[in-house]
Amino acid sequence: MRNKVQFFKTRFLAAAACFMIAATAMAQPTDRVDAKQLWQLIDYVAVDYRGAVADGTIVSTSEYAEMLDFTENAQKQVAQLPAHPARNDVAQAINTLHASVVRKANAKEVARLAHRANTLLIAAYPIPVAPKSIPDLNRGYSLYIAQCATCHGANGAGDGALAASLEPKPIAFTDAERASSRSVMALYQVVSQGVAGTSMPSFASLSEEDRWSLAFYVGTLAHDPAMRKHGEQLWNSKDSSIKDRFPDLSAITTTTEMAAAETLPKDVARDVTAYLRTNPAVIDVGRQSGLMLARLRLQESLAALRAGDKANATRLGLSAYLDGFEPIEPIVGARDKTLLIAIEGAMLHYRSAVATGTTEQAEQAANNLIVLFARVEALLSDAKADPTTTFVGALTILLREGVEALLIVIGMIAILKKAERKDALRHVHIGWTSAMVAGMLTWAFATYFIEVSGASREVTEGVGSVLAGIVLLSVGLWMHQKSSAGRWQDYLNNKLSAAMTRRSAWALFALSFVAVYREVFETVLFYSALAADENSSALAAGFITAVVLLAIIAWALLRTSARLPIGKFFSYTSVFVAILAVVLIGKGISALQEAGWIGATPLDFPRVELLGIYPTTQTLTAQALVALILVVGFGLNWFRARTTI
Repeated sequence: MRNKVQFFKTRFLAAAACFMIAATAMAQPTDRVDAKQLWQLIDYVAVDYRGAVADGTIVSTSEYAEMLDFTENAQKQVAQLPAHPARNDVAQAINTLHASVVRKANAKEVARLAHRANTLLIAAYPIPVAPKSIPDLNRGYSLYIAQCATCHGANGAGDGALAASLEPKPIAFTDAERASSRSVMALYQVVSQGVAGTSMPSFASLSEEDRWSLAFYVGTLAHDPAMRKHGEQLWNSKDSSIKDRFPDLSAITTTTEMAAAETLPKDVARDVTAYLRTNPAVIDVGRQSGLMLARLRLQESLAALRAGDKANATRLGLSAYLDGFEPIEPIVGARDKTLLIAIEGAMLHYRSAVATGTTEQAEQAANNLIVLFARVEALLSDAKADPTTTFVGALTILLREGVEALLIVIGMIAILKKAERKDALRHVHIGWTSAMVAGMLTWAFATYFIEVSGASREVTEGVGSVLAGIVLLSVGLWMHQKSSAGRWQDYLNNKLSAAMTRRSAWALFALSFVAVYREVFETVLFYSALAADENSSALAAGFITAVVLLAIIAWALLRTSARLPIGKFFSYTSVFVAILAVVLIGKGISALQEAGWIGATPLDFPRVELLGIYPTTQTLTAQALVALILVVGFGLNWFRARTTI
């Protein structure tokens, strides 16, 4: 049986015999099971099963035996992979694939199941799925002529000078049906890995860039100029579903025509694939963003960690979040808040593992992130949000961000009114209105003129929150001291008035500005993400509704504060301000952790964003410290008030 298996494996890779002519390529057989070898085995089943079974009937006994053998081997190999939470899911997918081969399912179903198994495999055991830069097809052509044409022919028809002496005959890359189920990544794996015990060597001696260029060129040989021309027209059309299907370079390398045809018309899938494989530069890797960049930086971070470079591993891990994931964070948050929280937590776990854990712990955390990224990819590939979702998102986002800023500003206004210092109100109003304008200008510049990094956004939010929290801490203690001591009206008339005259105008402006600015920019980012769903009426309705509700809340707060006796007002307000200080400190420390300014030690503890509670040692310690200062301060105020009575 072993000889028979080796014979059939030889058939497989002799089919790619063009790749074994290079003088520099040396066969390096290995019995080690890894994800790349398993991926290649499953992909072979996806491509060649059609030659074994047709309409539920075996058309080639030897080919069918080969399919059974390969899927059985895949079942054994997956069990030998390193432990991973998703390994059972991969194994189950392979079991389902094997069962479909046993019952002689149709070729399309087998190909679909094989591709699903490989998708899960890559998510659990990441391997490179796309080049780091745009492949050079001219270089690919030169390599093909030098290395492959002798067997496969100049045009890829399998009729090269050595073809007659090879058994089995070299595969014709011009075979449209076979090419429709072969991805560029599959070709890359054949070039890179070879197969143990066969005459097909590994071409790892070629640079990674050369192997990708060669794979891309071979992937174009089944298409003609008319297909590419039509594909270009389709790509440049207003049909967004096409670009949604191929959002980045990894989609071009991993998607087969057959897979693309599941969501696009068959001829559209074929022609767009033809165009993109010939012109991959239409997707600008120089400006990689989103999940593709997050995955790339994560892989680079792991590589740096394995090489012992913790500093670079930390920097790249931070970039995976700030430069890769954070730009799409508003969209994810608007559609699935739970998934967003899971990714933020997983990012902190990964960076903590890099900083203080083992390489194995970091790899486990990275694998968890890859699985979560796959969920995000599926979320973003779904249809755009419906109007109701957009409305609710617009409403809740503005309410969430607006109430926090509103409470601080309204509190300042209420205090000034109680002090009968309406002349000082203009400093507060200038502060929050300036913050509104500054937030919008920052967004405009970040969108159209300059690039504001993820780190800058988090630092702005973090520093603003911490500063506001510190100011509110002192204000809360001061207000409680005066409310405990009594004689409020005398204090307001004789001291607060003079103090405001001397130095508080800038303080009032600064606090109202910081309180509002930190919320405005984040709100605009979320609204920009919601606008991408093109539900403009629902977005506007959500915005208007939130503004009306905020106005009602502001009116209610001002009315309530005006009716309270001055002593109770300052007593209640001091407690409220103290709580808000604890909340802002927690949010500020969390934002600075995401920016990499402060380390993060994750804890198994509930996350309550409304209270600024995040499950890390640093945020909880900072909040506990502020709370302790408040408790001690309030206690001293109470004790002093009691002793002076």
